[in-house]
Amino acid sequence: MSGDGRAPSWAAGEPRVAHRDVQAIRGPLLVVGGVDGVGWDESAQVATEEGVRHGLVLELDGDQATVQVFEGTDGLVPGAIEVRFAGSPLRVPVGAGWLGRVCNGRGAPLDGGPPVTGDRLEPVAGWPMNPVDRDPPHEPVLTGVSAIDALTTLVRGQKLPIFSVAGLPHLALATQIAAQATSAGTRFRVVFAAMGLTHADIAYVRDRLEERTSSGELVLILNAADDPAIERILTPRLALTVAEHLAFDDGADVLVVLSDMTNYAEAVREVSAARREIPARRGYPGYLYSDLASLYERCGRVRDRDGSVTIVPVLTMPAGDITHPVPDLTGYITEGQIVLSPEIAARGVYPPVDTLGSLSRLMRHGAGARRTRDDHLDVAAQVLAALARARQSAALAELVGAAALGETDRSYLAYREELERELLDQGDAESRSLEETLDRAWTALATLPRQELTMLSPEMIRAHLELPDEGVDDA
Repeated sequence: MSGDGRAPSWAAGEPRVAHRDVQAIRGPLLVVGGVDGVGWDESAQVATEEGVRHGLVLELDGDQATVQVFEGTDGLVPGAIEVRFAGSPLRVPVGAGWLGRVCNGRGAPLDGGPPVTGDRLEPVAGWPMNPVDRDPPHEPVLTGVSAIDALTTLVRGQKLPIFSVAGLPHLALATQIAAQATSAGTRFRVVFAAMGLTHADIAYVRDRLEERTSSGELVLILNAADDPAIERILTPRLALTVAEHLAFDDGADVLVVLSDMTNYAEAVREVSAARREIPARRGYPGYLYSDLASLYERCGRVRDRDGSVTIVPVLTMPAGDITHPVPDLTGYITEGQIVLSPEIAARGVYPPVDTLGSLSRLMRHGAGARRTRDDHLDVAAQVLAALARARQSAALAELVGAAALGETDRSYLAYREELERELLDQGDAESRSLEETLDRAWTALATLPRQELTMLSPEMIRAHLELPDEGVDDA
């Protein structure tokens, strides 16, 4: 039984010999002596007078085992604790029973329902995916957000992070993506894992995603800021284990949104300090890269099997520093990034995506002919090229004044305003189809002189801007 009197929603196997030799308590960790036959990542139960807490073996040194306690060690006293090791890794029930449920970072229900049950138990750490069996990501996941769908298209099986700064609406964007995203497949599911959020933010997430949760298409796993930090390390692993079963056993396309990965990394650093490990950059452990990779690399597609796992991690960059270890290492592992900009947010644009600083490296695998629309890739390239020129014109205007600019430079300034108003700015509950998004891009491009549209064919220009034939050079 768990501390609240109910059976936990995840299983630890049958506990074996009880150990009472608790030699030290350091933060969320217990050091248990006299152990034998215990392995790494083995789950454990910590029996106290108030109930049972749950843990995981982090380290072994001779006959000592270091156990991280998910519910924290507050109130625990050596000599009054009994630790039992299960003889197997931490496992969680998987299956369609997760759909429509709201649980905490350990899988215990928060929606007043019964514990989640499943067809079988799977290790929370997951199974390594054989690279030989991977299929390249292809086909788009449409988010309903124009700035993403048009210019940094998300592809099924991709990992595409959102880099943000404290104070920007990254949580609103993450929930909007979770609420609106679709793919061409007939079965699409979403797993949203929140880590270290305030209760106000958690209430916002639950309210914003209530419709999709109640429809049985979404799983909510919520870890609050005042929950034990050690639980934060379990939260994304639990979410990905649930997603992998829905994808590779049930054949669904699953989008996993993880917010905020910076809070997760802080929890990893806290546990590392409690273990008295030698710190690396900015106090984070030297294995942070491999730790993040163990999460991000669980996405993808498997050859000869239906379904896919697509990951959108959200992380805040401390002080806006993109070279901070968390965004820096994330960038090495993932396939692009969506960057949110305070300067664009200050102009009242939502979502404040810095389109020139953003990139989806797999966009060409999921956009274009037979996937989205024939003109998609060309339009995206032209929009970005023109925006880069518009920034140069804006910088020149700051030096000499807008009145001193030539006609072409002024047209680029008008283009940037039209692009932000027509394409990039949209409501946080507004979902746009890809057709509408690309048509809005054409509307913005129409403000430029036709000779500036060098990345678009004359046929495309005639088809979408309705120009007379004599106005376009067919050479």
